[in-house]
Amino acid sequence: MTTKPLHIIGGGLAGSEAAWQAAQAGVPVILHEMRPVRGTDAHKTDGLAELVCSNSFRSDDAQANAVGLLHAEMRLAGSLIMGSADANQVPAGGALAVDRDGFSAAVTAKLEAHPLITIQREEVTGLPPEDWENAIISTGPLTAPSLAEAIAQNTGADALAFFDAIAPIVHFDTINFDICWFQSRYDKVGPGGTGKDYINCPMDKAQYEAFVQALIDGDKTEFKQWEGTPYFDGCLPIEVMAERGVETLRHGPMKPMGLTNPHNPTVKAYAVVQLRQDNALGTLYNMVGFQTKLKYAEQVRIFRMIPGLENADFARLGGLHRNTYINSPTLLDTTLQLKSRPGLHFAGQITGCEGYVESAAVGLLAGRFAAAQLLGQQVSPPPVTTAFGALLNHITGGHIVSDDEPGKRSFQPMNVNFGLFPPIEAPKVEGKRLRGKDKIVAKRHAITSRALADCRAWLGIPDAAQAAE
Repeated sequence: MTTKPLHIIGGGLAGSEAAWQAAQAGVPVILHEMRPVRGTDAHKTDGLAELVCSNSFRSDDAQANAVGLLHAEMRLAGSLIMGSADANQVPAGGALAVDRDGFSAAVTAKLEAHPLITIQREEVTGLPPEDWENAIISTGPLTAPSLAEAIAQNTGADALAFFDAIAPIVHFDTINFDICWFQSRYDKVGPGGTGKDYINCPMDKAQYEAFVQALIDGDKTEFKQWEGTPYFDGCLPIEVMAERGVETLRHGPMKPMGLTNPHNPTVKAYAVVQLRQDNALGTLYNMVGFQTKLKYAEQVRIFRMIPGLENADFARLGGLHRNTYINSPTLLDTTLQLKSRPGLHFAGQITGCEGYVESAAVGLLAGRFAAAQLLGQQVSPPPVTTAFGALLNHITGGHIVSDDEPGKRSFQPMNVNFGLFPPIEAPKVEGKRLRGKDKIVAKRHAITSRALADCRAWLGIPDAAQAAE
């Protein structure tokens, strides 16, 4: 055990996970969280690891989905975030979704009870002082302007920003089940689910086209000081998708495939709006993929055009918040350490990863890297064949560099996906090469099998433990 503390700024998903990993390694941690001393436009509580957008950690399929693989690797690494998510899951088809309040409370309780963790409720307005020999900045997409400015001044690089949007939440008892029904796409059963984990609201062609036009025409929030800031394609506002073409939503969050309306089984819906359980009680459901910058009154008016939601009561309406991230490939080394200042690490969405799970995973890595430094141990980044390593590689150097415009910054936030992994050949079946969908599935299974084996080796988990799993 070392007596030097590791200072962590920010108690979100990344900061909470980093604190846990470092403390479990025997390093004292001081976790600095500015809430409730200073709030944000998106947070509603002072709980650690509060989820401000969706309550979904996305797919939990570790064989065929990259984020599901990341779940599995984090569980192997003793992740606090994944442990708390598993303990507070709610039905969500093939996804892992959580009761947001129960999840945050579980993370907060674990960190408060750890003998090596001290939580200080205060705002850190600048870079860590020099006498903090080791620190992690994990302030996320809502980094306070004063700290963001200090980072920019110190690194000589401007922070980039993009819009991120929040989906509305509906009270369950105001949904009309004479029109809506429960069903997961293709009746898929996921963690804690039954195959009937989503509420489905059907639309015919005329209803759909009127709805799309209303989204386009609706009164929207304007943020003139952020003009020119790009949206992240994984979390586009619903009205921005509508503006891209009348059929865009039917091939996105409103696709009707894999669903059969029991109220009218012979007629296929032209489009379907899905709602996913948002709390353990099942009293709240969020509108899947319906992030929005519509003004509040317009949201109520337009979303009540959806069949089955004509009398919907909204527990929370959608909104926008500003995301900030640094030019990590230029500024950070492969251990997430600022090249210009040894001992100062970055973690979470401020590094340019995107998503709850990815943010927590980068926090897990930063916590382990910083702890190893403090303990005088060799720092070993995870292999690029793992989900950990693939994500880390993207953040610290896996982006595309433009030959035509060498000074142009091309690094963009990214969710974990199979495109970040080193390629692998699909295995042959009875000596024959696979083709089409079968080939894709086989390659993904090969990638995930390789990743889990390499992750166990990196973590020092013996083969006997794998057999026990």
